[in-house]
Amino acid sequence: MTRDDFFTSDGSFQAICQAAVEGIMVVDKQGKIILLNDAAEKMFNYEPGELIGRSINNLVPKRYRMEHLSHMKEYGLNPSPRKMGLGRDLWALKKDGSEFPIEISLNNAMINDEEVSIAFAIDISKRKQAEVALKKSEEQLIVYANELESKVRERTEKLNTTVNQLETANEELQKQIIERQKAEEETRVALSKERELNELKSRFVSMASHEFRTPLSAILSSASLISKYEEKGDSEKRLKHINRIKASVGNLTNILDDFLSLGKLEEGRIEVLFDQCNLMGLVEDVNEEMRVLLKMGQEIRVSEEGSSIPVETDSRLLKNVLINLTSNAIKYSPEHKEVVITIAYKPELVEISISDKGIGIPEEDQKHLFTRFFRAANAINLQGTGLGLNIVKKYLELINGSITFKSELNKGTTFTIQLPVKHNEQ
Repeated sequence: MTRDDFFTSDGSFQAICQAAVEGIMVVDKQGKIILLNDAAEKMFNYEPGELIGRSINNLVPKRYRMEHLSHMKEYGLNPSPRKMGLGRDLWALKKDGSEFPIEISLNNAMINDEEVSIAFAIDISKRKQAEVALKKSEEQLIVYANELESKVRERTEKLNTTVNQLETANEELQKQIIERQKAEEETRVALSKERELNELKSRFVSMASHEFRTPLSAILSSASLISKYEEKGDSEKRLKHINRIKASVGNLTNILDDFLSLGKLEEGRIEVLFDQCNLMGLVEDVNEEMRVLLKMGQEIRVSEEGSSIPVETDSRLLKNVLINLTSNAIKYSPEHKEVVITIAYKPELVEISISDKGIGIPEEDQKHLFTRFFRAANAINLQGTGLGLNIVKKYLELINGSITFKSELNKGTTFTIQLPVKHNEQ
């Protein structure tokens, strides 16, 4: 029996299968796949027609295959419409060996006097992720509710004690009034912090949704277009889209690096290691790495003022700071403009300045520049998380440094880092 045996003369069955969003697979009594739609092939990452004739067991993770064969035999003895995996999770295997959660519905049918099984498959990865997130949220709510109940109970006991104290002495009354005022102040502070946290969460979700969607859309569209360029003469077009994908992946990596750095800083998991550092060598390394980001006609110029001396600092953290500031200078500057990095050595400290001739920072936005998730009004449409400068400031605080800036709209910006030459143990 061939694939064509399952299509009516007008092709209606084929049209229905290909229009379905679920993966549809037709399997014979020996467990071999004799028909599947595009949705099923894409779900398992196989090329069109690649799965025809293969055992359905190839789509099952190895640890479940014996069990799956047993279920197939059982279903063959009593074929009837049913859902697989009731009460437990089912997992499927893609061509590349990765696994994903799946939902399967089975039906049996007689087609051209041959008994076949029809499987309807749905990738439920997103649903499982949502369930995990919901469960975690519920657990957090339970913990919060328990803590709140404990605090209410504790507050009630304090109030009862206050009533007893009021009955015994006016002096104790004054004491309880002071305590209550203190408790109210703590409550106001706690509520203020909670509102701030909720605002940060909201801004994070909004920013992450926007910043991840843009490079992911670019990757998806470029990947789709690459598949259309099959001729030898299309290599330049393919390369263009491959470079676009690489750039988008780089953007995603930078976003994730910012999130990871912020998380480590908030949890106090950044290890600081002070050692002798050759600043010029470090700046030259940054210069070399940043050249791949330069726009047409841009260049980075490095200069020194004063006699070069080694500085006791954490080279790794300082390099991250310089990379962030230099990449910003490149990003916010137009073509054919130079970025200048200047190292100025002074008796007890060193200053590193990164200057550009870019878009500048609006005066009304400058006071918020080092705030988490903040983006200046004239930079909203450029790629970024609003975390970089916040992380830079925290890194510099860890190595006893500081940062200031001067900026003029449409004329450029200069960030200046100050670092002590010697590290003093606290």
